[in-house]
Amino acid sequence: MKSKVRIRAAAEADLDGMVLLIERLFALEPDYPFDAAKVRRGLDLLLARKDAAALWVAELDGRAVGMCSAQIVISTAEGGPVAWVEDVVVNPDRRGQGIGRLLLDAVSAWATRRGICRLQLLADGENAAALGFYRSLDWRTTRMICLRLRPGD
Repeated sequence: MKSKVRIRAAAEADLDGMVLLIERLFALEPDYPFDAAKVRRGLDLLLARKDAAALWVAELDGRAVGMCSAQIVISTAEGGPVAWVEDVVVNPDRRGQGIGRLLLDAVSAWATRRGICRLQLLADGENAAALGFYRSLDWRTTRMICLRLRPGD
């Protein structure tokens, strides 16, 4: 019998598996060097912000094979809450099985329940596979670009 993937809210017990997943994700994104301690601290902070953030894992046979997160921010353009989606990653050996879609469906359902009117995410402009995946789910590019500043540097 084939095991079924279960999408569920992440818990503290999932931290080690999520750190490994993010390490795989950051290997594809040169803008973000992997630092396990920082990643774990960030995941801890997200887990603690139940009012304004959420984390999901895709579990198969008792282990996390995918994950994603979302955080609520206020948009003046929308006049209300929107959410940033981050850390959408599925183990390479499980890609193409609909797990990423299930994770983003969970994010969308969560957003709808909270009255969030727009989801947005950043994707590496050279990651053709990821960009194709998002487009297949009706995510659209905008004219906006990402800029970054590290205060104090």
